[in-house]
Formats: sequence, C-alpha cells, structure tokens
Amino acid sequence: MGGGDDDSGVESDNIDWTTEDELEIENFQSSSSGLSAPNGETITGSGEASTSAGSSNSKVFDHFIGMGFPREMVSKVIQEHGEENEDKLLEELLTYSALESSPQPQQQVEPDPCSSEYGGSSWDDLSDADAFSDDEEVRKPVSENNDTLTSLVKMGFKEEEALIAIERLGPNSSLEDLVDFIGVAQIAKAEDALLPPEEKPQYNDIAKPKRERFYDYEVLGKKKLKRCENRILNEDDDDDDALHLPKPMIGFGIPNEPNFITQRRLPDDAIGPPYFYYENVAMAPKGVWQTISRFLFDVEPEFVDSKYFCAAARKRGYIHNLPITNRFPLLPQPPRTIHDAFPLTRKWWPSWDPRTKLNCLQTVIGSAKLTERIRKALENYDGDPPESVQKYVLDQCRKWNLVWVGRNKVAPLEPDEVETLLGFPRNHTRGGGISRTDRFKSLGNSFQVDTVAYHLSVLKDMYPKGINLLSLFSGIGGAEVALHRLGIPLKNVVSVEKSEVNRNIVRSWWEQTNQKGNLIDLEDVQQLDGDRLEQLMSVTGGFDLIVGGSPCNNLAGSNRVSRDGLEGKESSLFFDYCRILDLVKCMSARYQ
Repeated sequence: MGGGDDDSGVESDNIDWTTEDELEIENFQSSSSGLSAPNGETITGSGEASTSAGSSNSKVFDHFIGMGFPREMVSKVIQEHGEENEDKLLEELLTYSALESSPQPQQQVEPDPCSSEYGGSSWDDLSDADAFSDDEEVRKPVSENNDTLTSLVKMGFKEEEALIAIERLGPNSSLEDLVDFIGVAQIAKAEDALLPPEEKPQYNDIAKPKRERFYDYEVLGKKKLKRCENRILNEDDDDDDALHLPKPMIGFGIPNEPNFITQRRLPDDAIGPPYFYYENVAMAPKGVWQTISRFLFDVEPEFVDSKYFCAAARKRGYIHNLPITNRFPLLPQPPRTIHDAFPLTRKWWPSWDPRTKLNCLQTVIGSAKLTERIRKALENYDGDPPESVQKYVLDQCRKWNLVWVGRNKVAPLEPDEVETLLGFPRNHTRGGGISRTDRFKSLGNSFQVDTVAYHLSVLKDMYPKGINLLSLFSGIGGAEVALHRLGIPLKNVVSVEKSEVNRNIVRSWWEQTNQKGNLIDLEDVQQLDGDRLEQLMSVTGGFDLIVGGSPCNNLAGSNRVSRDGLEGKESSLFFDYCRILDLVKCMSARYQ
C-alpha cells in the first residue's frame, strides 16, 4: 500500500545490523502479542539449551552440536534412534526444531487478512500461489487438517496462525494459499506492532457513530449526507454475496495478455474528474471489499497480482474510476523471473529448487542464524540432500524469499534488490539517516510501481501539461514515482503520510529528480478537514487525482487481539479516505 500495507524492518534504529540481524525477527515476535512473525530460528527451536539431558562424547553427537542444534535435543534423538543413520537423525532434529519453535496457542479473542466482517467458506477458491510460476507444478490441495497443520508448523509458523488460516481458507485449501494468507496477516501486523508507543496513532473519535465521524462537514450538504447515510445503513445488506478473487488475478487486463476487459459501467457519482485510486490487500475477509466498494460509489474492484509485472507476487485490490482502455506499461518492462532479475543466482541455484517467482515481499527478513543453519545442513551432502532436507530448505526459502548466493548458501534480499523488484529507483530508501530496518519496513508497505503505473498510464494524454495530485497514506511515494516514470509532470503534490521516515524519503526523491512543481507534505489525514482542503485547493487549483492505500493492520485474519475490521484504529482510516474524497468531489465543481 502507499502508506500502510498489503511485510522487514520491524525494530528501533539501534539495531547493530553487522552482528545480530536476527534480532529483527526475534524482537518483532516478542513485540506483537496477537500475531507474531515466524521467528528467525525456525530450524533450531525456541531456545538453545546449555546443558544436555544425557552426556555423549560421540563424533555424531559433536557433529550435530556443531551444526547448532541444542545439546538436549541431540542427546534425546540419539537415545531414541541410535547413531547409525545420520540422515534419519538430521530429519528428526529438523522436525523437533520446527515443532519446538512453534509456541503453544494463546487464548484467542476473535478471528481477522487485512477488513471488517470475516466469513469462512467464501475463501475456498483463493488458490493463486504467490511463490510459484505458471510453469511450476503447484501442489495439490491438502485435505487432511492434521497434515496441513503439521506442514505449516514444520515451516516455522505458529500453530495459532496455522489453525486460523485453515479455518478461514477452508480445509481443502492448498498449502501455498495458507502460507500466503499468513504472510499477508504478518505484513499487516508488523507495522503496528513495532511502532514506539509515542508514535502509535490515537483516534479519539473512533467511538463516534460512523455517520457522525465521517460526514459532519457542512460542505457535504443534506443531499450528500442522505446518500452517504443510506450507504452506511445498508452496509451489511449484501454480505451474503461473497466476493471471489479471480484466477488468474489479472484485473481488467495486463500487458501482453489478450484477455482484456475493455468496457465497464461506472455509477454516475463515480465518474471523474477528479479521478480516484484506492489500494489494499486483496486477501481480505468476507464482506470487506464489498464494504470498501460500497463506500467508493459501488465501483467494482480490480484485483491484480504483481507477479505478472515483476519477479515477485503482490496480490492487491484496486478501486478506481480511471478509464481502462489504452493502458500501456512502463518501459523497459522489468524482469519477470528470479534469474532474470538476479542473474548471479543462476550459477548457484540447485536443480531441486523449482522457484521462478518470489513470494510477497515483506517487512521482515530471514535471520543470519537461519541461513547459517541451512548452510550447515546442506554441506554434509556432496550431491542432492535427502528429500526431507530439501523440503525444509524450500519451505524456508519460500517463506523468507531466500535466494542462492553461493554453494549451499542462501540469503535474504537486500533493500536495493527489493527496490528494484518494486519498481523504485535504486537507493530510493537509502541514506539520510534511514536505518536498514526502516528501509525494509517502508518497502514492504509500498505500491508495486509497475502495476500502479499501468493503471495510471491513461492519464498521460489527459494531462500533458501536468497533474495535481492528492496523495493520502503516501508511504515512500509509489504513486508519485509511477506518474514521474510515465512522463506525467507533477505540478502540485499534497502528500499526507504519518511516518517521518517516509516523508523524508519522498522529499529526498523529489529533490533528486529535480521536480519543477510544488510538494506539500502533511502528517495526518485526520487533520485534513474541509477548511484545510479548501485552502489547499485554492492554492493548487483543485486536485485531478486522489490516490491512497490505507493501513490494513486491523483486517488481518490472524490478528485475533485487535481484529476490529474497518472499525479498527488503523484500518478505520479508510473512512478518512472516503471523507476526503467526498469533500474534494464536492469542492471541485468551483475549480473546473
């Protein structure tokens, strides 16, 4: 999302990245009570015992201790299975480690991946595997709950997370869909969980009735209030009609694909200008996208997976009133496979790793400790490792987007590599006092620029002399970068973004690209009332485009502690997008 999606940096600025970057994930876990990311020590368990349950001086015992397994665990496995079959011992150690790293489920509050009411059965058809290309054989659905749960736990996910995902997506969902679901939930939780207490947004008017919160602005007038009031009162009427995500997830069309939808009918209230463009995670619970659509003039969502634009998956929903004909992609089009994006990995990529696409890029990364354990597990074999080891390594590679950088060596992506995948200029988030942690965090919550630019490309002929942009939840400026790369001059940009780090990134990019227009950056969408908008529109001459992607923190399916849907502290900011959009539309008539 522009400013709140939609996965690494999850800590304060005092992390020593040169020594213990695994703290990024470990601290993230401890700081998020309701939903924590799988810890970075998936292969070793939740702790490393300093004493063993039984003594052993054998070479086999020392060998596995040297690989980093706890002494008690090694001693127990050897006592149970003997020392003859080292492959069997390694398999058992991996299994024990994965199971021990999954804490016992905590008492739950109520189920939530990024919106309001969560249903169940409507998710049975969400099977578009992020981590797999179309040429890769996708695993068949797993029908046995126990097998599915065991597989997810062995991958390092908490049993709590796995159970919620199985419940929400259905017992016959594929393992890839379940992993994708949990990943989206972790993305949503990461940003909220790791904000320092003083930076966490406070929304004192959440208790107000939605109608009062939203539309108590004189500028809307009685007629406008009536329409909005009807929308609110009827909010739950149509939830019986589940919104199914399309397969393949190509929206109204993608470049180089013949299956385009070239016509759609927009409600009269939705017709622009001004144009609007709203984004959020696609895999939201039942009823969420219907609600979002209802508040955005009943416009049909366009669901797109960015794996059709780059080498990484990113499933998002977009609601907009832009034309859908005569779109064109950014050129040159980015690489579509891992090897094309990172050619140096090809030399080291094992034949038993079938990945051609990366999974959804997150705000958390795999730890150095994890990659070292993987190396030690693999270096014991001259040829291909046993299937059990292969499966474990592949599960971790898919989960953390690890790539091969040497013989038996995997590593997480670097921030500049993530920038490239997401369509940002290299070093877009680098420097200016921005920590490596903050870079991953900001990138994980951003737009995929090539995808957004494809949708916005229709504006180039409409605004040859430049465009006035109101960018809500701007993040690191995905919309601004997309318009710039399309060659659309930015006359006036009002950028509203809570994070000072992100505001600095956008300001730095603006200066480095020698923009000729005016950039006004604001901190809080809730401070953008009718009077402030009136002032800004009088200065800029009105807005041609209103872009935004509000936080999905309270919409996550695994977030049972603060699962308040669109009424949650962060996700309720969606209604501020609607409020501001309505105000702009009402005021725009006098500037046309």
